[in-house]
Amino acid sequence: MATPPDKFDFSVLRRLREQHEMTLADLSVASGVSVPVISKLERNQQSAELDTLYRLGRAFGMSATDLLALAESPLAHRGAEASHRSGGFKFRQIRFANVVALLGTAAASAKVSRPEIHHDDTEVCWVLEGKLRLTLPHEECVLEAGQCMQFDAIQQHTYESLADSRFLILHLRKDKRY
Repeated sequence: MATPPDKFDFSVLRRLREQHEMTLADLSVASGVSVPVISKLERNQQSAELDTLYRLGRAFGMSATDLLALAESPLAHRGAEASHRSGGFKFRQIRFANVVALLGTAAASAKVSRPEIHHDDTEVCWVLEGKLRLTLPHEECVLEAGQCMQFDAIQQHTYESLADSRFLILHLRKDKRY
């Protein structure tokens, strides 16, 4: 029988340290955590105390929970698509905790406006085929195949298909605000 993976893999500290171009000594100075403790964590020879996670996380500009989430053993998350129609638009949708992806199609002259479902997300629209008009409170934009736009999805917005269109819409959860 296979040995289950460790719940946490703190070798992520080494990758973070290298991305930030820091030596063990640099990270020790920035965090106040000793070089031997950091080294043992990076080699998964020691468990991390909450205070240690807090100090190391702050050295990388993140919270202790963010660092812990990075160290958590990766697990694949599987889902299934759902589909729905709205205002002449057809959508195939997948949903995870931090992203919703909608693959949409619409015939020319179809229109949809449902900002109440978006909460406080960033929205990205990428037109794959056709042409869409995106209307926001203070601007209007026509997107053709190959073009995309990102905006704060909490704004009132409307999509109108100016030609038979196929497009991808992503709702990306915003980081926590303080």
